[in-house]
Amino acid sequence: MPADRFVQQLNVQIGNELAAHNQYLACAVHYDAETMPQMAAFFYRQALEERDHAMMMVQYLLDTDAPVTIPGVEAPISTFDGVVAPVELALAQEKRVTEQINDLLRIAREEYDFASEQFMQWFIKEQVEEIATMSDLLAVVRRNADDLEDIEEYVAREAGGDESDPTAPRVAGAGA
Repeated sequence: MPADRFVQQLNVQIGNELAAHNQYLACAVHYDAETMPQMAAFFYRQALEERDHAMMMVQYLLDTDAPVTIPGVEAPISTFDGVVAPVELALAQEKRVTEQINDLLRIAREEYDFASEQFMQWFIKEQVEEIATMSDLLAVVRRNADDLEDIEEYVAREAGGDESDPTAPRVAGAGA
């Protein structure tokens, strides 16, 4: 069983991931309302990815016979001025999540919880990718804030794929 301190913080992180899911849904809805289907689809995919992250954490706790607590989350920010603000918020959120993931890894190390440390390694790699993606998107959106078609073309070209990662932890409820 993982260290109690790690389990407690991982349960908190499940809530953080679900809050990120909700925030990305709000961003997606904003872009949908602005008739930016590529940006909307990008954020809908991001929302599902954050939900999957939460469910990976749930599965890890289930697999290790640790207690699972699904915490409540605050309502997301759902109104934005323009096309840049949601991406700025998303990048800040990814930076915050990166700190949270790093803290979880630190706790696992401090507790000599080697299995949990190994579990967290995938999330460390994932956060590097998430920050890079959002940083690039923010640069494009800022540069093209007055040309929505250029933003849509960029997202369709660069951020449209949903490749599965065979090294990713299992998602609870996703079957075998």
